[in-house]
Amino acid sequence: MSDITVYQPDFLFVDGRFQEGLALAVGADGRVLDAVPEGARVERLPGRALLPGLVNGHSHAFQRLIRGRTEYVASGRGQDDFWSWREAMYRAAEALTPEEVYVASRQVFVEMALAGITAVGEFHYLHHQSDGTPYADRNELAHAVIRAATDVGLRICLLRVGYARAGFNVAANPRQRRFIDPDVDAFLSTTEALARAVRGDARVNVGLAPHSVRAVSKEWLARVEGDAPVGMPIHMHVAEQPKEIEACLAEHGLRPVELLADLGLLGGRFTAVHGVHLTDDEVQLLGRSETTVCACPSTERNLGDGIVPADALVRAGARVSLGSDSQTAVDLLDEARQLEQHLRLSRLRRAVLDPGTGTLDGLAARLLDMATVQGAHSLGLETGALTPGAPADFFTVDLRHPSLVGAGLASLLPGIVFGATAGAVREVAVAGFLTCWASSRTTTSHSGS
Repeated sequence: MSDITVYQPDFLFVDGRFQEGLALAVGADGRVLDAVPEGARVERLPGRALLPGLVNGHSHAFQRLIRGRTEYVASGRGQDDFWSWREAMYRAAEALTPEEVYVASRQVFVEMALAGITAVGEFHYLHHQSDGTPYADRNELAHAVIRAATDVGLRICLLRVGYARAGFNVAANPRQRRFIDPDVDAFLSTTEALARAVRGDARVNVGLAPHSVRAVSKEWLARVEGDAPVGMPIHMHVAEQPKEIEACLAEHGLRPVELLADLGLLGGRFTAVHGVHLTDDEVQLLGRSETTVCACPSTERNLGDGIVPADALVRAGARVSLGSDSQTAVDLLDEARQLEQHLRLSRLRRAVLDPGTGTLDGLAARLLDMATVQGAHSLGLETGALTPGAPADFFTVDLRHPSLVGAGLASLLPGIVFGATAGAVREVAVAGFLTCWASSRTTTSHSGS
């Protein structure tokens, strides 16, 4: 019994709701047991509510470096937008060494752990040396990011990005030379080599990420659809900016989602990141194929991208997950509440994503599902819910934290989703192993665990 740990909070979130008097039993393999065995060691967590670990579906870790450094209009510019912000991001990307990539990534992964995030989808497109020359190991920077995540204790899905060009009929941009693969064969083979290298590490998996319809050709996308290993997640920026749609229409005579549908890419393992500028027909295409759309509200707001039509997407049958993207802030519960609150501003009414159950916690449960179950599905992970046999990835909140004082059992879930700050998070565990806890509020380094 010494290899079994039983976590006993005041409230445990299972079967879609909080329940009292239950405990979470974790076996030696780090997975949830279906019952609490007699004689097992009990880790009492008084004053805590325990929930499944949050899953951050879309991250660019190195962009943490430009937080607070782009919030102004540069001299000579009449306005600031996504495209001017992108130039500042490129400047940050140009000079980073592998060790600096590791340090920047580790910093933001620490923030994620402290916010209750236990898994991250890292959309990784920084591949080469600063002059564009490949490293001897083409995955050197990917390994640096993976090491940063596992040293902090997070699970990571490294979504290796394919980048072929600056855009349709656009001259090569020297600031993108660290991103560019020579051809689609190199992109696919390098991703497969990375997958082989991390095989056997339960905390790490790998996905394919053609960057966008701007950055890759139709031929690249067709090869990804045809040659992607079975079960490997595929992520892609889709319909984030109007210029992207204009370029896709000019090149293909189709909008981005229409092109992806024609190529057969939409479906259960495909995630369209952002999905801001969609027609009704595109929403239906995403819904019928049960494609995931990963919304990143803090970034979409910060960059002036627009509002993800999550209400229409959910009605159509699409899945919706959440990501921190550019790391303007790292708080996935806040991403969930922003998704709903942006819609309230747009639709001029409240509780837009409420599922219609008539219960106090129905809307909060839907948003938490997006931040856990749907994110895990998007990344091809077994996590997201604390069911028997699933990895014991979880976090707790302090019921005595000022942001939660007064929440009873009936209002606890909406109190957490709509009101708790990241400071209310206490213990965080991956596979039952605590990566941070209340006494220090810092993460441990345990790359060998």
